[in-house]
Amino acid sequence: MTEPDADIATLVRRIAAALTAKSARLAVAESCTGGWLAKALTDQPGSSQWFGYGFVTYSDEAKQAILGVSAETLVHRGAVSEDVAEQMATGARLASAAEIAVAITGIAGPDGGSAEKPTGTVCFAWAGPGVQLCSTTRRFDGDRAAIRRQSVVAALEGVLVQLTVP
Repeated sequence: MTEPDADIATLVRRIAAALTAKSARLAVAESCTGGWLAKALTDQPGSSQWFGYGFVTYSDEAKQAILGVSAETLVHRGAVSEDVAEQMATGARLASAAEIAVAITGIAGPDGGSAEKPTGTVCFAWAGPGVQLCSTTRRFDGDRAAIRRQSVVAALEGVLVQLTVP
């Protein structure tokens, strides 16, 4: 296992312990990470006890059809927005009946960025009945793989924060 993967695995073990202690399940909705987050979670032995759904909704159409993201939000805010991330997280939680869901949508590059949303812009959201819906936008540096890896780490760190909120 490479050192970066060891960092991710450590985060996943902490999430697994927290979810198990709460008898809770996690769902994920991914765009720019293309399933990397779900893979990281299911690399953990026993993950079927706390992880059941991973949605890879790379296109706007998939976000709408699978997660219920509104066309109006996509048109007015763009796929890379906290509004879309929040709708993705909410849709994933509702479709899976998980207690918590996390969503990632962003621009991993090398193309696709703009002055307003440069490459490396990634939006996250977390949703759940015991977790207030929250979102954030981060800007990461590096190539496509580095941006995607940093996005997975940030999503996992956010799940841990949400799981420790009373």
